[in-house]
Amino acid sequence: MSTRRVVITGASAVASAGIGRAAFFDGLLRPAPTERPRLVPEFDLTPYFDRKEARRLDRHAQFALIAAAEALAEAGELAYDPERIGSLIGTGVGGMRTFEEQVLVQNEKGSRRVSPFLIPMMMANASSAHISMKYGFEGPCETTVTACAASNQSIGNAFNMIRWDRVDAMVTGGTESSTTVVGLAGFSNMTALSSSGVSRPFDAERDGFIAAEAAGSLVIEELDGAKARGATILAEILGYATTADAHHITAPSPGGVGAIKCMTRALADAGVNASDITYVNAHGTSTPLNDAAEAQACAELFGTPGPFVTSIKGVTGHSLGAAGAIEAVSVIESMVRGVIPPTANTTGVDPELPPINVVIGEAQEWTPGPTISNSFGFGGHNASLIFGPPPE
Repeated sequence: MSTRRVVITGASAVASAGIGRAAFFDGLLRPAPTERPRLVPEFDLTPYFDRKEARRLDRHAQFALIAAAEALAEAGELAYDPERIGSLIGTGVGGMRTFEEQVLVQNEKGSRRVSPFLIPMMMANASSAHISMKYGFEGPCETTVTACAASNQSIGNAFNMIRWDRVDAMVTGGTESSTTVVGLAGFSNMTALSSSGVSRPFDAERDGFIAAEAAGSLVIEELDGAKARGATILAEILGYATTADAHHITAPSPGGVGAIKCMTRALADAGVNASDITYVNAHGTSTPLNDAAEAQACAELFGTPGPFVTSIKGVTGHSLGAAGAIEAVSVIESMVRGVIPPTANTTGVDPELPPINVVIGEAQEWTPGPTISNSFGFGGHNASLIFGPPPE
């Protein structure tokens, strides 16, 4: 089986912290906002869609297309057979906003007034499909729907398609816009949201996450092809693994057992040792159980204090199916700038947790090296990606 090297040549985010990779990362270096949920600020859509097209896209699909457009513009022309280029975008729930709006229309005005675009707007695969159609990509067009692990699994599956010589390039990532009345009520009633209104990963005072919407997109391609067309290489994907806890529909397996297995397999897939990891981009949701399990897993695998650890969710909130994608974008920009953003709102690691090396207060300068980025989703889904700086 071919195992080609896979690199990243374009990356962008649409998030409350900023639109575009540089603006987004700048937002990660500023103090955390206080509003909740964390919504993408309103901006001009006309550079991306005409009015009719925008009306026929749910907000999550708009975000995905904008992030993809920015990433593709940076990557430049993909000089490959269209049948060898695909799209793979993850999401947690898809077009929940459109669905809720049309339920109200049904109740208030009757069935005949329900939009004929309801189904294509709400379906989870809309983002991948629209990217494929917009750019004429005729390769695999897929969607991963695995809660908060969806983006990492999408990127990992796209990575495998390229290194196993099924395709030459993929647009991949994730998107989410489920900060709706019903969505927020559901998370609130299951006590997942922060009652204090502050996301503080790994802190003793952590009490839940802040809901958010976002999208992140990567253009990934085979190394030799990227070099041949003169593309600027931002980073390399070194390895990927995914596992299931087989434990509980919302709670992680005790002691971080599932996370340990997943990260261990990702390291083996990348051909690197735990001691080679210089930075852990944590899932770090600010919920008591998730942070405890991840901290225990990191301590078990990397030792204490171990590599730098950060969670950007203190700034971004938790964007569910988009989280892994925007976190991948943050890792890439960390490598470009040589700076790791701090874990906002966190003043110290909970003394009940192992003493992992969480970046607190100020951004941390570093020499980019192998980095593991984790996503753990409801349903027991674990997904870990390993990134490295551009190959020399």
